[in-house]
Amino acid sequence: MPNQPAKKNFTVQRRADFPVRLVFKDSAGTAVNLTGFTVEAQVWNRDRSSKFADFGVTYTDRANGTIDLKLTDTQTATFSLNILEYDILLTDPNGDKMYYLEGTLFISEGYTA
Repeated sequence: MPNQPAKKNFTVQRRADFPVRLVFKDSAGTAVNLTGFTVEAQVWNRDRSSKFADFGVTYTDRANGTIDLKLTDTQTATFSLNILEYDILLTDPNGDKMYYLEGTLFISEGYTA
């Protein structure tokens, strides 16, 4: 597992679902077995004074490090700022916590209602 979280930015359409599949890998490129781990992911403004959403988490294939994260169209409709931040926190079976991924969400305005 990384000591420093990896960085990945995404563009999210306001008022649209935003699903993303992640495969957690170690520094050697081997999938991390997520059995017994919990994954949390949240969206905040830059100064972390307002939380905008919690990602839905589905453990797709724990043994092979695969999860699906999702923000719903209802959640993204509340994204009133054009730039938000997110991170993903893993808690291992011993209770140790580590940030695995973080980045910026660039919010793009959808025009079809």
